Amino acid sequence: MEDWQLLEKRLNNLEGRSYRDYRAIKENYAFPQFDLTVDYVQGDPFAAPSRIRIRLSQTVAQFPSQWLTDYVSQTAIADYLTRQVAQVAQSLQQKRGSGKSGNIEIAAPSQAILRRTAVWVDTEAIEVRLTVGLPAFGRRIAGRAAAALLCKDIPHLVERCLPYAALDHAALTCHIHNLEDAVALRSQLEPHGLVAFVAAGACLPRRSGIDERPLIGEADLFVPPADACFELETPHSGSVKGLGIRAGVTLIVGGGYHGKSTLLRAIEQGIYAHVPGDGRQQVVSHPGTVKLRAEDGRSVAGVDISPVITHLPQGGQLAEKSGRKSTASFSSANASGSTSQAAGLIEAVEAGAKVLLIDEDTAATNFMIRDRNMQALIAKDKEPITPFVDKVRQLYDDYGISTLLVMGGSGDYFGVADAVIAMENYQPRIVTEQARLIAQSDPHQRQPEGGQHFGRITPRAILPDSLPPPKGNRSLKVKVRKDTLMLGHEEIDLRAIEQIVEVHQVRAIAQAMIYAQRYYFDGQRSLSEVLDQVMADVERGGLDALLADSGSESWLVGNLATFRRFELAAAINRLRSLKTTQIA
Repeated sequence: MEDWQLLEKRLNNLEGRSYRDYRAIKENYAFPQFDLTVDYVQGDPFAAPSRIRIRLSQTVAQFPSQWLTDYVSQTAIADYLTRQVAQVAQSLQQKRGSGKSGNIEIAAPSQAILRRTAVWVDTEAIEVRLTVGLPAFGRRIAGRAAAALLCKDIPHLVERCLPYAALDHAALTCHIHNLEDAVALRSQLEPHGLVAFVAAGACLPRRSGIDERPLIGEADLFVPPADACFELETPHSGSVKGLGIRAGVTLIVGGGYHGKSTLLRAIEQGIYAHVPGDGRQQVVSHPGTVKLRAEDGRSVAGVDISPVITHLPQGGQLAEKSGRKSTASFSSANASGSTSQAAGLIEAVEAGAKVLLIDEDTAATNFMIRDRNMQALIAKDKEPITPFVDKVRQLYDDYGISTLLVMGGSGDYFGVADAVIAMENYQPRIVTEQARLIAQSDPHQRQPEGGQHFGRITPRAILPDSLPPPKGNRSLKVKVRKDTLMLGHEEIDLRAIEQIVEVHQVRAIAQAMIYAQRYYFDGQRSLSEVLDQVMADVERGGLDALLADSGSESWLVGNLATFRRFELAAAINRLRSLKTTQIA
């Protein structure tokens, strides 16, 4: 390891030289309080920025030892430090030449508390991974500016936000306690027969569709109804009262703009813990909760959707002698709203989902309901879709999978619901008995369709070479946005995967797909088994395991965040190059 003063000298000596000469600084350097590693040097001032790592020993950082041996508090500390570094880095960075010269950045966090590769905390040290724009004018090195960036700004950043003594101890403690309370609440769901819990006093509305911060001061806080109020225990907040949603089939009803979708959205995001002040800190959902919706035009590969769509009219490459398309292994490059939602349902169950969320606003109407008038007009043998209203109860009875549905336009679900929550002015009340009486008193009830059982879930195996091939000997090119993933030439639309909250999760999912192709797509393992293997490898080796054997120049990146098996499965299932085979 070189002394930091050698780095300063090297940078000053590089003044005015060709930008590629920055490669000479790729090394480990010892500063008085920390170590700095230059992992990757960008090719020019407009290219992807350079990557550095900072390692601060716990003998210097001096965080309380009781926090460093606990996984939950480690996660909270790392998340808190990521946010502190982001703020300080933004205040320090300044324009120092062409392109991205002078930038100091860390992977920006969302409102969710997640494990990320940006910051790692353990009993030995704190590691922080940053990107920096090495300064230049045109394509000539600005060495003195680079020396100021790496040898003055970075030490100042470390001093301000990494040692325990430099931090707001009350805020850090609150961050840790906040996560520990959320974990405790989630752990009590199943023992109480619940799939979700929304605490009294929660602020559910967000500022906008693109701003996840709370609408505090402009929205009433959540008040749970007395007849569905549960009391759960937390280590730091004591007893917490809130609306408990039991396993089974639950409807959320009410007039337009009264908070139905807002409540469902909060439950959808309850799979994550949220930062103090978010308003949803004590809104928790079962970790196997998956949001479903219709997706016109998506790709589907070999999914057995026959439990909900039993046949399709004649035509196309799947036509059979009977004049009907088989749906036992349904594939489409351009699925309709109903077939895409049917495929999404089966895929979620195949991946291990335990709770499904559906909002009628984003669902295919003919997938959700077929009323008695339509039954009278169109005979069942002419209608391939068995509406979900006839399958939702079977899904719970046969597979133990609960469903929460937002319904504002159809009362046909009243007869199959275990609980009905009416939202009025963003506040809930329980109307289960009223809904049940209405269903029972209807003299013109529709006839159930689709048999007595949900049907078999047929597992699929992923065949080798399901990902698009890379060009030549290069690794597969990855480009991500929060709602889009590019693998090579193929674009995967993730807009309907609403439980992705950070672009860093998308980047990690992309690497997980490449990793799965490398080790587990063999045509023998089921998709569920592949997900098991990948998630176990990540749990054992961290997100770095996804890149450790990739052959890339520097695989220690700081822009990955934890993801769930369900979002990984969703991305795999939307590959247009996906090849599958069913497992008997």
